[in-house]
Amino acid sequence: METSGKCVIISAPSGAGKTTIVRSLLAQGLRLAFSVSATSRAKRSYEVDGQDYFFITADDFRTRISTDSFVEWEEVYPGQFYGTLRSEIDRIWGHGNSAIFDVDVVGGLHLKKVFGDRALAIFVSPPSVEVLEQRLLARGTETPESLKKRVDKAAHEMTFASQFDVVVVNDTLEHACAQAHQLVSQFLEA
Repeated sequence: METSGKCVIISAPSGAGKTTIVRSLLAQGLRLAFSVSATSRAKRSYEVDGQDYFFITADDFRTRISTDSFVEWEEVYPGQFYGTLRSEIDRIWGHGNSAIFDVDVVGGLHLKKVFGDRALAIFVSPPSVEVLEQRLLARGTETPESLKKRVDKAAHEMTFASQFDVVVVNDTLEHACAQAHQLVSQFLEA
């Protein structure tokens, strides 16, 4: 794997706004390229394979784990895997860009451990668990059971915020995007 590149890791509980912040950063001309994660979960109606995620079966995911094709991976829910393919990092660094990741909290910590000082790990925090629950409800994609599972997981994930390089509180999206842009710009210029 190419070792000269830098990485920006954006992690947050589901619904905290990390994907919107990543999209904002990608639009800023910072020579960032989105690292498309692989997942075995079902594709949502608005998602595009190879753009939002590489959608692969759980069996294929397990095979790729056994061949060491992932920089990091995790079984987030039983039978539901997420991970970062080595080939994605090679592709991004090969084009002279820095990789930006939109990953869950455990994935973000794994990536920070792998890339060390070459990575800036940003934890995006909702103002509160209650606000996060309202944001997830507003998506309209959750059943009562999946909502409870996500909110419980988010409360647990928020306890890991201090293990990241910096925490950005998404009180308003405009403020959170501006703060993330400043942090990433400084990191990439260093």
